[in-house]
Amino acid sequence: MLPILNKAHVLKHPELGVSEGYFNYPEKILQFGTGVLLRGLVDYLVDKANKKGVYEGRIVVVKSTGGDTKEFSQQDNLYTTNIRGVSQGELVNDVLINASLSRVLQSNADWRQILDAVHQPALQTIISNTTEVGIQYVEEKIDGVPASFPGKLLAVLWERFNYFKGASHTGFVIVPTELVVNNGLLLKEIVLKLAKYNGLPQAFLQWVESDNYFCSSLVDRIVPGKPKDLTALEAKVGYSDGLWIDTEPYLLWAIEGDERVREILGFHQTDARMLIAPDITPFREQKLRILNGSHTISVPLGYLCGLNTVFECMENAYMRSFFRTVIIEEILPTIREICPQASEFAEDVLDRFANPNIAHKLLSITFQESMKMNARNVRTITRFYEQQKTLPASMCLGFAAMLLFLRPEKQENGQYFGQRGTEYYAITDDNIAIFAAYWAGATGKGSEAITEMVLAISADKRLWESDLSQIPGFVETVSAHLQGMLQEGVKVYADSYSKVL
Repeated sequence: MLPILNKAHVLKHPELGVSEGYFNYPEKILQFGTGVLLRGLVDYLVDKANKKGVYEGRIVVVKSTGGDTKEFSQQDNLYTTNIRGVSQGELVNDVLINASLSRVLQSNADWRQILDAVHQPALQTIISNTTEVGIQYVEEKIDGVPASFPGKLLAVLWERFNYFKGASHTGFVIVPTELVVNNGLLLKEIVLKLAKYNGLPQAFLQWVESDNYFCSSLVDRIVPGKPKDLTALEAKVGYSDGLWIDTEPYLLWAIEGDERVREILGFHQTDARMLIAPDITPFREQKLRILNGSHTISVPLGYLCGLNTVFECMENAYMRSFFRTVIIEEILPTIREICPQASEFAEDVLDRFANPNIAHKLLSITFQESMKMNARNVRTITRFYEQQKTLPASMCLGFAAMLLFLRPEKQENGQYFGQRGTEYYAITDDNIAIFAAYWAGATGKGSEAITEMVLAISADKRLWESDLSQIPGFVETVSAHLQGMLQEGVKVYADSYSKVL
């Protein structure tokens, strides 16, 4: 039977890279959330800095979900991070033991300990990942254990304020990582509103405003979590680890902040992919357009060609070329001027798509496909035409494939289904009734009806932020692609079209 990963085990095996000194570092971060994203990104960066002798601080973690914290305590809060994937075209497989966590406290059972933790002068940072719904205003009193994350944060700030008697320079750098635009500003607004609801004094409100830094941030790293081949991996490393997580090599953590924020978040120094800048808009834009946009424009085509995951697309010569053309030749030129790191990011994205350890299902990416198309790609298409005075050819094909993907073949209990070969797939899109009506009016009525449908869809202001029908040649090009796919089949048409280019 394998020994469990814990402090005694790592100290017996110095080759694992964890020494006694790591367990004696002071607590510098209060982290709300035990999820794999925080452990694979934030906690990874802290551990990396500690091992380089730069930060020398540990993290006390708050678990707000139900259940105890035994899975952490029995391992002395140690866990394995296995970085697997592709970086700069090369396979990566690194196994690291993370020793950055000092304690994991359950919010209901250990609330007093959580409040006491903020009495430590060295503890100057609060990190959170409570899912997007976590940053919402909930009207509640904070005299007990608040239910919401903003309520818990307010209680922590109130405790800190009272303990240090409102002294200046006793506030926190607060960095939410929830996937919400301007998450720091939103969290601050909610906390101040909740403080007023609780009748807290003006001096406290002023201290929150002037002595605390609510930093909006953007995180980007795929952390699949526990691997399927864990038993084999444990046998290889010689210990068992119930907290083992897999991550991809790529990471980005962009934080809006100034020099004071950089000073307190000192662990940023050992990884250039943790960026602290006055404005993180360029990083948000390049992720939206390159990563998310290429997914949205390419996935319907890949799925209708018979593929099921992003990795399968990257193993397929045609779809691999399609992804690269969309990213490098059509999306990248439209944002290069406003996103200085976009070229490097584009190559990283292609590496990430080729990661054999991540099975990202195409159907899951098509969730709310038309809304994503609007948010991620409509502006790119219009920008491309404005800059190049021509159409982005591959994106036009991808748009046509989206229209075909959103053609319902049957409806059961309010759910629409499309058809690929002999199998049906569920279409999950709030706009599907609109597309169903368009298809009902065009199906079986010839090529002219298809062109009229594409014209109407392209001009529909319910769907798009811009009138795509006004882009010269767009309707004609998309219509030709759509008719070709309907007549020849998607895969045959795509293959023949690629030979023409």
